[in-house]
Amino acid sequence: MSGPEMETVVLAGNPNVGKTTLFNALTGSSAKVGNFAGVTVDLKLGETFTPHGRKLRVVDLPGCLSLDGQAPDQQITRRAIHGKIDELGAPDLAICVLDASNLERHLILALEVIESGLPVVVALNMVDVAESAGIRLDPVVMSEELGVPVVPIQADKSKGIVELKQSIRHPLPPAADATWADSKRPIEARQEFALRLCRLAARRPDVHQSTRSDRIDAQLLHPVLGWVYLVVIMFAVFWSIFSFAAVPMGWVEAAQGWLEGIVENSMAEGDLRDLIVSGIIGGVGSVVIFLPQILILFFFIGLLESSGYMARAAFLMDGLMSKVGLSGKAFLPLLSSYACAIPGIMATRSIDSAKERLTTIFVAPWMSCTARLPVYFLLIPMLLGGSEGGFTQALVLLAIYVFGTLSAFLVARILRGKLGPDEQPRHFTLELPPYRQPQWGYVFRHLVSRGWSFLRKAGTVIMGISIVLWALSTYPKTESEDPAEQLEASAMGRISAVIEPVVRPLGFDGRTGTAVLTSFAAREVFNASMFQLFEVEEIEDDEAGSRDRLRATLAAETWEDGSRMFRPLTVLSLLIFYIYALQCLPTSAVTAREAGSWKWAAGQFVFMTAVAAIGSLLVYQIGSALGF
Repeated sequence: MSGPEMETVVLAGNPNVGKTTLFNALTGSSAKVGNFAGVTVDLKLGETFTPHGRKLRVVDLPGCLSLDGQAPDQQITRRAIHGKIDELGAPDLAICVLDASNLERHLILALEVIESGLPVVVALNMVDVAESAGIRLDPVVMSEELGVPVVPIQADKSKGIVELKQSIRHPLPPAADATWADSKRPIEARQEFALRLCRLAARRPDVHQSTRSDRIDAQLLHPVLGWVYLVVIMFAVFWSIFSFAAVPMGWVEAAQGWLEGIVENSMAEGDLRDLIVSGIIGGVGSVVIFLPQILILFFFIGLLESSGYMARAAFLMDGLMSKVGLSGKAFLPLLSSYACAIPGIMATRSIDSAKERLTTIFVAPWMSCTARLPVYFLLIPMLLGGSEGGFTQALVLLAIYVFGTLSAFLVARILRGKLGPDEQPRHFTLELPPYRQPQWGYVFRHLVSRGWSFLRKAGTVIMGISIVLWALSTYPKTESEDPAEQLEASAMGRISAVIEPVVRPLGFDGRTGTAVLTSFAAREVFNASMFQLFEVEEIEDDEAGSRDRLRATLAAETWEDGSRMFRPLTVLSLLIFYIYALQCLPTSAVTAREAGSWKWAAGQFVFMTAVAAIGSLLVYQIGSALGF
């Protein structure tokens, strides 16, 4: 509840008006900012101070077009503004953030908030964009007509923030009585008022001139060329991942070798030294080595989001997704799932249709999240026979993403048919923001956040599992000095022996099957597990890092008949399994919460695991029958 010591200010606005950017500017927070709708799907809290020292709690509400809809994000915003969320209580003030270049549409929500009776301040954002388009703004006239303060700002450059804080008077009077309420329907009355206000205070040029964004969109949104550009852009991103990461990956490998050398030179030979070198440094290092590639991917994703291109990708995908029973609204949660399925599933709150939302939740984990990337980065060069060519590897990675996405669309089409039609037709409204310079501060904050999250996971979950795997593969001890015999007699060797008959039809031996099983806790654990289970040792090339040592060890493994164990067909079978399997227990927990049932989460887990196993089985058996 808000009280005399700290008042509550809520930020409301349409998607993509810079609301979360303003939240960051006010609070110094690093909340996620994306230049497309649906990024903010939950409440974000922060604190700020007015120039007079008053402390304010700032709440970033989900972006929405209106307070009247039934989508979860609209309900959250409506409940917060009307004081129906117990944890927040009744807000003391609403700041309505408007895109100055698109006031005709964005004023509708502001008028609804003003009608609620809350004290309101209008933050007129992106005034630079509006002025560059020739729009003549008059904030004074707008303030007089609305009956509330109107402050021009540029949130991305922190301009006007001090003036915005100064406009929050104490006590701030309620908004003036609505002058647009008449006998007409509220929606029509608001639209007419918004148009009249724009004619007075946001006059556009008499002659329409195409903007820079219009000229770019003529190419990027072309019904044919648009798809070509989309594929080229995504391929360029994947090519960059493999081409630019070699040097920083070498630095990580050098640091790992340096740490291993320090431990080996300063400790006597024994189990403790082996635990630190092989179990901790080797196991964690086999995952951390791929951090540069993951950071490069997120760098380019940040550029595409911040520049405005991601909204164009959603626009292109709307036509395709409508054929599988989804609207363009589902594209945004699915796009988020490429980073992590958990925020992607949470982002489905922006979808009005309950059936479409459930369908999107069900297929979201099939978008190849970053947790799969260490596995892909390990296996793709093995699939290509050791080829390190960035062009070929980028093609394979692009194919993996396309394959997983198309499979998700196919399942969505089948599932939507089973759930039945919606009660009302779905409408997808998406604003295409003007192209902007990337917000470098956001991009790099996002990189630091993602990198730290990855390292934290490597230092906790992955390290813990690596220690357990080391112990299971080391004990009980035998008198034999042969590492293969020691592993076979260990607890892990016995587990592998039990698993092998089950996974052998998929092309895996027991150790690989055990690595797959352990990675159900976290997909990245697969690399650490393979490092442990195959007893990766030093090779003749002293410059080789952990990834090359592991690949060299796997390439040398053979079956009892002397045939190669990890031939390309086996690697392809592994890739198919990891494209489809749901190996993330936190995702299942979020699915249960968002879908409102553990049955839905259990069905998702069982179905995806079954598809992964059957797909892997078919690929290996058919490939073997054809002589591959």
